[in-house]
Amino acid sequence: MTGLSETERVGCRRLLGTMSNGDLSLLCDTVTNKMITVENPTEATEAILAYTKDAEELLKRKKVHRNLIFMYLAQEGIVMPPNSEKHVLVKRTLDHWSSGKVLVANETRLLAAEMNIKPDQMEANASFNPLVLGQQFCQWFFQLLNSQNLSRGQQPQDWGPQHFWPDAKLRLISSTDSHQTEEFEGAELVSLRLLALAKDERLIFSPNLEPHGLRVTSSAHGLVLVAVAGTIHRDASCLGIYEQAFGLIRSPQDSNSWKIKFVNLRIRGRDILMGAEELSPSLTLDSNELQLLCR
Repeated sequence: MTGLSETERVGCRRLLGTMSNGDLSLLCDTVTNKMITVENPTEATEAILAYTKDAEELLKRKKVHRNLIFMYLAQEGIVMPPNSEKHVLVKRTLDHWSSGKVLVANETRLLAAEMNIKPDQMEANASFNPLVLGQQFCQWFFQLLNSQNLSRGQQPQDWGPQHFWPDAKLRLISSTDSHQTEEFEGAELVSLRLLALAKDERLIFSPNLEPHGLRVTSSAHGLVLVAVAGTIHRDASCLGIYEQAFGLIRSPQDSNSWKIKFVNLRIRGRDILMGAEELSPSLTLDSNELQLLCR
């Protein structure tokens, strides 16, 4: 019998999902002492979970590299110092799992996987809650975008212009070594530029879905604005923070499906940040600015 709690199983499953197929297979051999034959990554993951005595034992395995745990925590919205040693990251992960918050954060993702639908199509309740939609959208969008980063050894998910309205717009402001503003119009161009951030520039976006990192508002005309702050990583390095605002409108063909009307993305490099701001990215957009974007 496995000694993992349900929360730990959810967390371990997501962590293992970021491993390369080769490392996952080797880890499976180690955990099961090569007594179990598996044919695919899903079977390997389930075998590892079944034969793991406790979460700490799994996290301390050699194939569960320090950088893997670091990036997992970043995806969960937990920013650690880039030079954190593995035992520190292991303890922080165990603390996170023991808090039970991982189940709340992954509830939408797991339900979507079981139902084989996208989180942006899950809002089907009679009482529409913009905040719930915003949380579901961010979980879906950043998981989808981050999967395009091939350095993570994952299979890219279904990215493309189909998630945007034909006249979608993107405004990208970068404040790093220099200040640069880029603007794109059309679903294809917007999709390709965002794709390049993950695929070509190898960036990982870690959204902060806590109250100070996420705001959602809606207009009387059906536009829902989702604004989120987070950290940007490449491999094990934290490069800076970002603020991103999305305009979402329902698809007339399917009232439970939402497409992106516009994206405003502001990136600030680590060199221009204060220490506390880097560790806990918060939205600077106030309610008035959000309402202006809704017009």
